[in-house]
Amino acid sequence: MISAMDIPPQLAPNRSGEAAKRVLVAEDEDQIRHLIVLHLRRENFVVDEAADGEEARQLLLANKYNLAILDWMLPSLSGFELTRWANRSGNFRHMPILFVTAKTEPESIALGLDAGADDYLPKPFDTLVLMARVKALLRRQEWLSKATEAGVPTDPNLSVGPLTLNSETYAVTLAGSPLELTRSEFRLLESLIMNQGKVCSRESLIEQIQGEGVNVVGRTVDTHVFGLRKKLAEFADVIETIRGVGYRVRYLPSK
Repeated sequence: MISAMDIPPQLAPNRSGEAAKRVLVAEDEDQIRHLIVLHLRRENFVVDEAADGEEARQLLLANKYNLAILDWMLPSLSGFELTRWANRSGNFRHMPILFVTAKTEPESIALGLDAGADDYLPKPFDTLVLMARVKALLRRQEWLSKATEAGVPTDPNLSVGPLTLNSETYAVTLAGSPLELTRSEFRLLESLIMNQGKVCSRESLIEQIQGEGVNVVGRTVDTHVFGLRKKLAEFADVIETIRGVGYRVRYLPSK
């Protein structure tokens, strides 16, 4: 079910005078979807609803959203497939995706984040936690947008030794050869390189990957680092483990 628009395309301002944020909620369980929509609208978000993945995909193609909240197990097109589609298309790179799902196994969490989700909230959930996650993702996205508008960083390319990342195109090269990274691996490596020479705690890296820390995915950071090191091959030792704290990218002059 796709709901009628509450507010026309020119989004009405919220109480602070800013344009209201627009959120897509895709959830096939009516009771849960209505609960999420109710709390979002109470916070003055403009909300569109979809009861299956294909309806959500059509809404994404037709409108611009500040955030998408997806259930994993949607009919017709799963939230996982929808996220992979959005990630591959390149048109939704600046739209955070929050998974709300009963699939809480560490393997599922890692798979969802690698597909392109920015955060993960297990069912059943507390609505206060849901809204905190929503606001955290939107704050992070707003900060990134303002940094881009202000020209920070002015050069989208980040480099360390023979490794180069482009924060706009998500392209990664190692000694001139393209390197295929998942979205989460890219964000992790990007954060480490931006803090080159400094130690990044696991907690801070979780925030970079997801937008909000989740206790159950602490080990997922280690899994991503392991995957990154495998892909970096002979250059793997550029990522140093700081026991009991986190990780650091060694300072190296760019080549």
